[in-house]
Amino acid sequence: MNKKENVHYVNNADFSNAVVEYVKTADEAKEKNKPVPIIPNYIAECFLRISEGLSHKSNFIRYTYREEMVMDAVENCLKAIHNYDLSTATRTGRPNAFAYFTQIAWYAFLRRIAKEKKQQDIKLSYLSRVNVEELLGSLDETDMQQTEYIIETLRQRIDRVKETDNAVKEYAKTQKKKRTKVVDSDLSEFLE
Repeated sequence: MNKKENVHYVNNADFSNAVVEYVKTADEAKEKNKPVPIIPNYIAECFLRISEGLSHKSNFIRYTYREEMVMDAVENCLKAIHNYDLSTATRTGRPNAFAYFTQIAWYAFLRRIAKEKKQQDIKLSYLSRVNVEELLGSLDETDMQQTEYIIETLRQRIDRVKETDNAVKEYAKTQKKKRTKVVDSDLSEFLE
């Protein structure tokens, strides 16, 4: 029975060889002041597979903007292919383009998450400051009371989340300080 082929699978050896060949031809074109050749479809498809596969890891799977993360990663990989260093040695002595571009995709994901978190903070900040009457306009008394209750509940939740986030950040700072604190040992008992 044949094993089902993974749609996000990238053969590292084939992919690395394709990247090396492309980078060599691109470097030769730059040296001769010719236009840089277009990235082959195979390499672009591998970038998409790497990014899509990475987006299915437990770190990233639950984000609603996962597609944006994937496209950011592909874009960053396309931009970074010309920075791929052919002389970089790995333990095996062979190029490892898969690891290089996976790392690029990883950091693209982190940047997208930071951007989205910033946008979410802006939205929550606006919601917490907005005047309900201006937003709702002409609602009857019952609808207005229900809406105000819902918005007040949201504001309270937002405040609790902010307090929790601040507490976690403070705890992380204290833990980091504990780890980085260098204790100078007293060696006087060993010296004469």
